[in-house]
Amino acid sequence: LDREQRYTRPWQVKEVEQIKNWEVRDSDIFGVTYPKSGTIWLQQILILIEAKGDLTATKDENNVTRVPWIEVIGGEKKFLLEPSPRLRMTHLPYSLLPAGLKQKKGKVIYVARNPKDVLVSFYHFHDYGVFLETPKDFNDFYEKFMDGQVFGSSWFEHIKAYHTHRDEMNFLYITYEEMIQDLRSVVKRICAFLEKDLTDLEIDNVVEHSRFDSMRHNNKANYRTVSDQILNHKKGTFLRKGSVGDWKNHFTVAQSEHFDKVFKEEMKDIPLFFSWDITPKK
Repeated sequence: LDREQRYTRPWQVKEVEQIKNWEVRDSDIFGVTYPKSGTIWLQQILILIEAKGDLTATKDENNVTRVPWIEVIGGEKKFLLEPSPRLRMTHLPYSLLPAGLKQKKGKVIYVARNPKDVLVSFYHFHDYGVFLETPKDFNDFYEKFMDGQVFGSSWFEHIKAYHTHRDEMNFLYITYEEMIQDLRSVVKRICAFLEKDLTDLEIDNVVEHSRFDSMRHNNKANYRTVSDQILNHKKGTFLRKGSVGDWKNHFTVAQSEHFDKVFKEEMKDIPLFFSWDITPKK
């Protein structure tokens, strides 16, 4: 894969190259993830925080319309015309972000997930995403993921770049595992970061409507209305398990040991810690 094609589909390369030049407002909010790390979960939370927990406030819009991806064709025109606050999602690496974000304009929320679970979730998503090449088997995908030869490129490069440059942005780092374990605390942190003053009841509503089971049954949030030309709904769902530790059901002992070795070397200078298995709070 060419470098640009690891972050977007081939016909979108020119669009992506222009994103660096987008004019950012102080009120802009960008959610950033590596693929399969809680992207549409954060998308739902941001929408609900803006709506103060009112699920009906955006009832006529799908989440993908309300908080679109900046790398999608035509994204710039909508971005320029949209009133504040503008909410956006992206998988793009730090190097391809709008320059204004790197000058402390706008705000960036980065969600990270333990990469073993990312790998497994991404593997299953390749059956579901029409635009992705179906891997031969799990071992084949494991090798490609470790080499960064997948859509989104290297997980290690992605997270290291954002962490290294975090002080250049108004930046909040949260993890998928924190969201699983204590969603309310994460929602409160996001509200504080965005300077949104929600009541306890409003926060409760944000949390309730952002729970995995709630989103799974919400067609505005679960991507079931996305075109069959993009997602093969007969082969799966965007919200598959929403769990921590599923990698144990897929990795061989040898793969796990190899992954741990690579992780230790790649992340030796990055003081980030991940939960590889947790029990959610009731």
